[in-house]
Amino acid sequence: MTTHRDSTDALSDFADLMAGSGTVSADTAADRGRTRRVLGRILLAMVLVIALGALSAGGYAAWALSAPLPAPTAQLQDRAVAASEPVAVAEPSQGASAVTVSGAPEYLGADGLHAASGTTDAVPIASITKLITALVVLDAHPLGEGDAGPTLTFGAADHALYDAYYVRGATIAAMPAGSTMTLRDAIATMLIPSASNYAHAVSTWAYGSQSAFLGAARAWLEANGLTSTRIVDPTGLDPGNVSTTADLLRLGALAAADPTIAELAATPSLTLPATGPMRNTNELLGVDGITGLKTGNLGNGTFTLLYTASLDVGLGEPLAVTGAVVGSQTREATNDVALRTLASIRAGFHDVALADAGDVVGTITTPWGESAQAVVARDAALRTWSDTPVEVTVDTRAPEVYRDGAVVGTITWTAGPETATSDVVVAGHIPEPTAWWRLTHPDQLG
Repeated sequence: MTTHRDSTDALSDFADLMAGSGTVSADTAADRGRTRRVLGRILLAMVLVIALGALSAGGYAAWALSAPLPAPTAQLQDRAVAASEPVAVAEPSQGASAVTVSGAPEYLGADGLHAASGTTDAVPIASITKLITALVVLDAHPLGEGDAGPTLTFGAADHALYDAYYVRGATIAAMPAGSTMTLRDAIATMLIPSASNYAHAVSTWAYGSQSAFLGAARAWLEANGLTSTRIVDPTGLDPGNVSTTADLLRLGALAAADPTIAELAATPSLTLPATGPMRNTNELLGVDGITGLKTGNLGNGTFTLLYTASLDVGLGEPLAVTGAVVGSQTREATNDVALRTLASIRAGFHDVALADAGDVVGTITTPWGESAQAVVARDAALRTWSDTPVEVTVDTRAPEVYRDGAVVGTITWTAGPETATSDVVVAGHIPEPTAWWRLTHPDQLG
């Protein structure tokens, strides 16, 4: 007869066995064997569950305790940089002036800088007329680079011009009858010491007569858009030779673009066999980058200057400047206007101090409640033009370690094409989050 034992009895027997209660009857041995196998499986499952839970918890903890920290929150102050004063191009106390500047289009724009003051009426231009005479002569008899051109032979009529212009108080240079000179040297004598007899002789040679020359000069002026300029003689001694500052700037550009005239106008002195040593009437050559072009005067109140300059403003490539001054009382006053104009343009390009190392730009606050000041890591400045506005941006990021000097961002200043940057760093110590905060804020970890 078989006796049935339920699982409760088996567990009881197992408990007795574990407790050391003695032997168990033979008729229950098979059931106890099965029970031990079942309980073994249960115990093994429990051990596995506990082990897996421990491993899972340990993996999460290891991750949470080493995961990247979230980025801090930056509360930044207004770091706007005060705008500089707009550039003020120097103005003459008398007469009129104008200037145009090209180059640095990222600062000055594609059209460059233009400024003018004083009258816009046409006024006498004196010996600046000789630039027009030279350009009109070269229009009919062009010279290539390094080309001396045809040879001119001066006759008795040309020699007589020396005396004719001498009695008029004009600047003159020797022109002996029978002497010869290349066209280039003759134009040099007309421009460098401003010899009026050479302007007359060369213009007559080029066109056959003064009336023919004047007709060609008027046609040339019209063709080149110099509609406010009038020429009545090749020397400028006649006050009927007039122009405006706007036309003179255009004339300056045309003269500077001609290689022969540009080279001669930049020559401080020259010695020729027929004339001997000659000095340029433009005393400013080489001063503050001035490279030309021509002076003139008919006495007090009529001093004029048309000049070009290569102006270094610290940008690498110099600016190209063309300026005109008319109606000054003296040569000194004329030169002063030109030099002050160049100085004011140069001063318009200036370094703006943006920040000093240690300047506070805001507060860095971490998600776990700690905070410290954020400061600029190093001095910063940039070069700008006039009142170009300075834009400021700050980017933040999580540092590898939150400690004094740790980089928490970058501050960038931009003005026109120029950019300056500095790291933003922690000033002081920011304690890292506790292990408990890490374990309880998994959603904020990287």
